[in-house]
Amino acid sequence: MPEDWEHGGFGLYIHWPFCQAKCPYCDFNSHVVSQIDQKAWKRAYLSEIGRIGAETEGRILRSVFFGGGTPSMMDPDLVDAVLTKVRATWQIANNIEITLEANPTSVEAGRFAGYRGAGVNRVSMGIQALNDTDLRALGRLHSAAEALDAFEIARKNFDRVSFDLIYARQGQSLQAWEAELKQALSMAIDHLSLYQLTIEDGTAFGDRYAAGKLRDLPDDDDAADMYALTQEICDAAGFNGYEISNHAKPGFESTHNRIYWQYGDYAGIGPGAHGRLTIDGQRYSTEAPSAPTSWLSQVNKSGSGESNRSSLSIEDQVSEFLLMGMRLRDGISLDRLNALSGNTFYKKISSLIEICMLDIQENRLRSTAEGRPVLNAVLRELLSP
Repeated sequence: MPEDWEHGGFGLYIHWPFCQAKCPYCDFNSHVVSQIDQKAWKRAYLSEIGRIGAETEGRILRSVFFGGGTPSMMDPDLVDAVLTKVRATWQIANNIEITLEANPTSVEAGRFAGYRGAGVNRVSMGIQALNDTDLRALGRLHSAAEALDAFEIARKNFDRVSFDLIYARQGQSLQAWEAELKQALSMAIDHLSLYQLTIEDGTAFGDRYAAGKLRDLPDDDDAADMYALTQEICDAAGFNGYEISNHAKPGFESTHNRIYWQYGDYAGIGPGAHGRLTIDGQRYSTEAPSAPTSWLSQVNKSGSGESNRSSLSIEDQVSEFLLMGMRLRDGISLDRLNALSGNTFYKKISSLIEICMLDIQENRLRSTAEGRPVLNAVLRELLSP
């Protein structure tokens, strides 16, 4: 009988913590530094791949994701060394997806050709907006023209190119978002990530919002209208909303992100990286120190970049399975939920079906069109004592 994680597969996340500038809305673990010793980072990454590979021997690796930060600041030789080590450590799926995140400010044709030669076969670009006024408001260093140029460079080097946009921005109207989204779809190859602007504590935007200085944000009703319009326009263009914020042509969904949402196992390497690993039948959460220097030092001194490994209770696993899997349009397997939880959700599911927030099709539990915009509230109800 397969272990639960095998329903989602196994992936590898590698965190590159450096950026050219810190965006005011960003709460990711990213840092601006003047110099980077890429050889030191190579040694640390290769050491960590070897350590985790020894614990996960025999697994088929379905995805590698270089995230950040701005991984397109990595030397192509570093990416090549990492992927060479990966191929020597795990059995690689025939259709493995290897993604690298890029910002338009760090895109060079030669660098992208180097990534392609190393084995990267998909790029995810942080474009975020398609006009200069909003790019400046978001703290981005590139112009709209530079973003389009970088996108064309990516298209020439990779068959698969996704890009991100943020909506519900300051001063943005429904009509302006509609026009921008249609422009994005005219450019898009096979995948778009479309995120509603959220104001996170600990960010520059969070501080401004708390001080009453982040004005002209769309209200909740306007933001909900933008979400609904996004689904309508993307679906009509053949970019199905397979997850709350992600849209793709059929067959081009992100393999790596689906491992998260289908609650598979993934190894997290790098500062602040999190992972989920099942070892000898027990599922663990893993964490790493956030500060780049601390992480590097720990790997060098102890041979492990983990700061914490905690066993997950069945209750923890059920909660995570629901929180991740219900984000997918096709939802979760009821058989898998019952196997994890012991069929304890029957009454709650029934009540949410009665008010049209959930439905069951082909033995899969999923949110309805009415339930998806309020998914957080639906999940709170499911997970309440």
